[in-house]
Amino acid sequence: MKIHNINGAPEAIGPYAHAIQSGNLVFCSGQTPIDPATMKLVGTTIEEQTERVLQNLGIVLGGLGLTLQSIVKTTVFLKSMDDFQGMNGAYAKVFEGHTPARSTIAIRQNPLDALIEIECIAEIPA
Repeated sequence: MKIHNINGAPEAIGPYAHAIQSGNLVFCSGQTPIDPATMKLVGTTIEEQTERVLQNLGIVLGGLGLTLQSIVKTTVFLKSMDDFQGMNGAYAKVFEGHTPARSTIAIRQNPLDALIEIECIAEIPA
């Protein structure tokens, strides 16, 4: 098992790594819509926040030589299921036709009160 903390990704706000690699799988911790430079939430709409979250996951994966196309599974945590359609549209736009397996659940709140958080599992090509 390898622990990865990626330069340029938002700093962890707790005792966890950006990603853990086990074999050829990479388990990425949940990302929120934080600007890595300011560590402040970005965007007020679900679309803006979804795009920033996926950019942050891209930074983490990029630090390992991977891209969003390497993702095999995501888990999306929404503050409100009322935001599902907006998230879904922004998500599809960013993934450009790549359709990893996905679960989407509503949560009451996350530590920064963001509208969305996404974690993922990616695969390193053999």
